[in-house]
Amino acid sequence: MTGRNTVVRSLHDVGLALWAGGALMGAVGLNGSASTAKDPRERVALASEGWKRWAPVQVAALVAHGVGGAGLILGNKARPAGQPEGRTNTIVKLALTGVAAGTTLYSGILGKKMSDHSGEATDGITEAGPGTSAQLEAQQRQQRVLQWVTPALTAILIVLAAQQGEQQRPVAGWMARFAPHSR
Repeated sequence: MTGRNTVVRSLHDVGLALWAGGALMGAVGLNGSASTAKDPRERVALASEGWKRWAPVQVAALVAHGVGGAGLILGNKARPAGQPEGRTNTIVKLALTGVAAGTTLYSGILGKKMSDHSGEATDGITEAGPGTSAQLEAQQRQQRVLQWVTPALTAILIVLAAQQGEQQRPVAGWMARFAPHSR
């Protein structure tokens, strides 16, 4: 890497941090808190309102991460070409980013469908209760798994981004003469 990529690296990292943190906080904090509403018929509505308010930030985080990631690839295009481990990392990150974006989108679609059932009594946001319709129960079952998939995938992306940063470090000292990939 010959130049600095501070702006695109910041977009990449801050976008990913917001994406990961928002998904995890939503699963733990928002869904968990809404599940404690005294009136079981308010639970889905409360969670839906919170997710609706978070959606613009989530979209901005995804866009920032995508723009930053594309900028890093363009700014460092020689590295994946000449460094096999860097190329592998980039390919894996691209694939996982696509999957995580897909789980985020599908979770949002499920959430919207669940919000259409606001007013139905539930035991929790992702747990059906007595009288919950079969349609809402099916959506809750999917969301119960999906709410953890996105945070897990984005956590893996954070680790892979850290690995890429380590791969960009030059080899120190006399070993640098024997490491052609570090130039």
